[in-house]
Amino acid sequence: MAKSNCTKGDARVVAEFISAIRRTGLVPRGAFGLEDREQQGALAGVGTIVLAGMAGREGWSAFAASPEAGDGLGDPLDRWSRRVIEALARELGGAAFFPFGGPPFWPFQQWARRAEPVHPSPIGILIHPRHGLWHSYRGALGFREKLAIPAPAALPSPCESCSGRWCLKACPVGAFSSAGYDVAACVAHVKSPAGGDCMSLGCRARRACPVGAEHAYGPGQANFLMEAFLRARDAAGG
Repeated sequence: MAKSNCTKGDARVVAEFISAIRRTGLVPRGAFGLEDREQQGALAGVGTIVLAGMAGREGWSAFAASPEAGDGLGDPLDRWSRRVIEALARELGGAAFFPFGGPPFWPFQQWARRAEPVHPSPIGILIHPRHGLWHSYRGALGFREKLAIPAPAALPSPCESCSGRWCLKACPVGAFSSAGYDVAACVAHVKSPAGGDCMSLGCRARRACPVGAEHAYGPGQANFLMEAFLRARDAAGG
């Protein structure tokens, strides 16, 4: 862990933010301070960013029990995330930011790497040392206070010591390679009868990674996210 100038007061404030996020059913996903040069536009006056999301199956049950999950309207997970995190922002005196619904499009992957010891994986998803590829960021809270927050542990990427590169070999249509992600091939496979396994249990490439395998999404969570992925691709024209 890098040395920090975090005071007892700062630590207490961060603990309060973390506790408030946990009360919603979401998972605290780290925090960091913005540089002065970053405090522009909608980030003007924002000194600290606190991330919230899901980790493995943690956080899913709170959404699954929400009104949005069962109202039959579009984008239930995004609507729930927005409602819960905006309410948190009002309660705590901060601002809410989301990885969806832009513009503006906030750099959540960059923010995540400043808040937690996550790294890009060969299939593009950030890999977490504990949860592997089974995690997500649902939003962020921005606060005026510029808190002194410890830097995340300087852990190497688990992918660096992985000689098998199982994630790149598992996709039945080779959608993932060193050249990038073949979205069209992925979508065509998932929509086909042969893609039933991916639809019900989640992406095979993701499941092939041994890191955090015990945190893999349950069938309901996996199927929901795959269906949301296909709807998003259809809305984008493929």
